Amino acid sequence: MSTEAEGAGRGPFTHLDESGAARMVDVSAKDVSVRTATATGFVRLSAGCVSALRQGDVPKGDALAVARIAGIQGAKKTPDLVPLCHPIALHGVSVTLEVRDAGVAVTAVVRTADRTGVEMEALTAVSVAGLALIDMVKALDPAAVITDVRVEEKTGGKTGTWRRDG
Repeated sequence: MSTEAEGAGRGPFTHLDESGAARMVDVSAKDVSVRTATATGFVRLSAGCVSALRQGDVPKGDALAVARIAGIQGAKKTPDLVPLCHPIALHGVSVTLEVRDAGVAVTAVVRTADRTGVEMEALTAVSVAGLALIDMVKALDPAAVITDVRVEEKTGGKTGTWRRDG
């Protein structure tokens, strides 16, 4: 089995050992640095569900508050959910939800001072916030969909800052 990243020009896959078996990368030699990641996603909802959110008429209660807390908890649980993700100290997690005409925009910003990045924690925060929101509104909109979960920016570490184009 080849461990070269096809066409990426980045050398061996870091999460595979010499025999091709999955492994957790040893980051102990890396420098500690402040690292952040911002991820976004969108929960598409019906007009009626959006109206209920805006009016505070969701039968289960404050769906946005529940989703915000769930997103924060999700970030903290990332290494339990993503097998090769390092357990790291999170120094800040913010999750914001903005009701729009077509649904709810979710943004998570995660910050640490550690040896590895927090992109997976930010993505997990957005995903879990979206799941919690759907759980809160599923009686109003059983067709709700989570879309476009993606990293928008990451800072820190050896590679510095990366931002999504467009």
